[in-house]
Amino acid sequence: MAFDTSGLQILANYCVAAAESMAHTLVRTAHSTFVKETEDFSCALLTPEGLAFASPKTLGATWYIGLDYGPVLGMIDHYLPGDVAMTNDAYSGHVATHSPDIVMWKPVFWEGELVCFVGGHIHNTDVGGAVPASLSRTLTEIHQEGIRIPPTKIVREGVLDEALLTVLRTNVRAPEQNMGDLHAQLAMLANGEKRVYEMIAHFGVENFKQGMVALLDYAAQQAERILESVPDGDYFFAEYADEDSVNGKPMRVAMTLKIRGGRALLDYTGSDPQLLSSLNMPTGGMTRHALALVGYHYVLYTLNPDILLNAGLDRVVECVLPEGSVMNAVYPAAVGMRSLTCKLTHVLTFGAFSQAIPDRLPACAACGLAILNVKTTNASGRSVIASIGPVGGGAGGMPFGDGEEGSGANVAFLRNTPVEINEAEVPIRITRYCLVPDSGGAGQYRGGSGLMMEFQVFAPDTTVTARNRDRTHFASWGVLGGKAGSNAIFVRNPDSASPEMLGNSDVIHCQASDVIRLTGAGGGGYGSPLARDPEQVLRDVKSGYVSPTRAEEDYGVIIRHGEIDNTATQQKRAELSATCPPVAHFDYGPWRTRFEQSWTAERYQALTDILSGVPIIWRFHIKHRLFDALTKAEEQGNVAPLGGELIYRLFDDFRDEYREFLQNA
Repeated sequence: MAFDTSGLQILANYCVAAAESMAHTLVRTAHSTFVKETEDFSCALLTPEGLAFASPKTLGATWYIGLDYGPVLGMIDHYLPGDVAMTNDAYSGHVATHSPDIVMWKPVFWEGELVCFVGGHIHNTDVGGAVPASLSRTLTEIHQEGIRIPPTKIVREGVLDEALLTVLRTNVRAPEQNMGDLHAQLAMLANGEKRVYEMIAHFGVENFKQGMVALLDYAAQQAERILESVPDGDYFFAEYADEDSVNGKPMRVAMTLKIRGGRALLDYTGSDPQLLSSLNMPTGGMTRHALALVGYHYVLYTLNPDILLNAGLDRVVECVLPEGSVMNAVYPAAVGMRSLTCKLTHVLTFGAFSQAIPDRLPACAACGLAILNVKTTNASGRSVIASIGPVGGGAGGMPFGDGEEGSGANVAFLRNTPVEINEAEVPIRITRYCLVPDSGGAGQYRGGSGLMMEFQVFAPDTTVTARNRDRTHFASWGVLGGKAGSNAIFVRNPDSASPEMLGNSDVIHCQASDVIRLTGAGGGGYGSPLARDPEQVLRDVKSGYVSPTRAEEDYGVIIRHGEIDNTATQQKRAELSATCPPVAHFDYGPWRTRFEQSWTAERYQALTDILSGVPIIWRFHIKHRLFDALTKAEEQGNVAPLGGELIYRLFDDFRDEYREFLQNA
């Protein structure tokens, strides 16, 4: 059967509905808040080769539509009806992307023939390891990040492997929760198998098999048409995390986007070396690894919300992921916080595409969303560990409207957990949960506001983990005159006589009555704030998004007694317009502007060249030595020669210390 466009869309709707049904099963039967409320999971229908041809559109994580199960499918020697396989090892096939993500897949047979797989993952709140919730940037190798299961069968012909379950239960902090989620995952796969049978009965097995291929082909055609609308060219962009390790140096992810006739190359050369922390990405250098392409998928979906979300989108794109870099770490590097780096690649990709089509893409989303977990003790003395939800910020301002408030944009699939659920499941009291005034970047279209969560703990020796803490220094950039968003803030006992600023710490040990407050960053603004309708600024003030002071300083709008003073506003806007600097494509905020005055593009190029010539194990150390050397040289005024030559000179100054190990550098 040859599918025409309408017939293919009908099949696509059936397949998406099947994936949605799988997701509903998981949400309704899972035990952990992180799955049933926050929805950090994925579901997919997979070809026999392991490519996703359908995934949910309204439930679950949107990062995994291009995940290629092929490498792990081949690590199981044979499949029989009723089998289910699983893994959570990031270095076994590079499908599981960190230890808490348990990936499962099930073969679907029809009259003895393997026709497809159903699969998906859930993020377990804890899988053991060095810290509660298993993840922290303090960890330096994957062995610290919890139990790791290589690809293996958890169910054999319908019989659950109880011995393997015993191993899992023994190595995690909340075994009942993990087992509940595991059984929910098995139910999700069983539901997916049932839905496939229904489609085969409706369409016929041969049509179903042909349809899988046709859906991938159609998505590839859609992606090609979108890329054909982007001007050919090379577009470089870089993005930063505040720290590459605990109290470390800024971490850089860089990309050159190359568009050629409906095809794209994402070259991540220039990104930081593999880190001695857990921010590394375990991509295995796969040219179409899902983690490296999430931003690309988001751009495509922004430009055409009607595209099919499947692996066919990746047929017209490839990535360059240098080995031993933060984008392609080698064993045994820790990878638990790969989500922070992955989020940087999202906004990085938007920044690159924005240079080509600024009138079609938004400013930078807040990024730096922190996922809060609490390990504490309830009134009966029982240990409790649970996620209490993500705390982040809003979307970037768009070419046609304001960014969504507090939505997270590129991580908006992570739903907030209701206060009532958190307080019912975890012995804490949430005292504030709100949007933050003046946090969204000013612009003709304002960036979305950041969120604030404040809560009090009641038991001694409570541990709070705030995974992915970032944006304390670097801000979310504005576009075409729009201003950067505000920074994130993390503080203990904020209203006490001695509040403790926690910076980017992600593991906090608390005592009874401690109060934790986390404020997310704001999204960047789009377009000049002086072009914003004064009436809209007034509505922002009345809604609490913008203060009267910032309305005057940023937008030139004077509000008196709840109304706009039109004469004063015209005068103020004229004054601001006369003193405005020339409009740049991006406003990065003061921290990045200062940083890049020292670490220019030429100096980063020299750093990249130097690090590519030393063994992987030395790169992180050499980077830190060079950062310290440049800081010292600037303090002493010893910065000649300029540009990249200075970095080469500084490397020469200490290279002899390591002559035995760096003979070829």
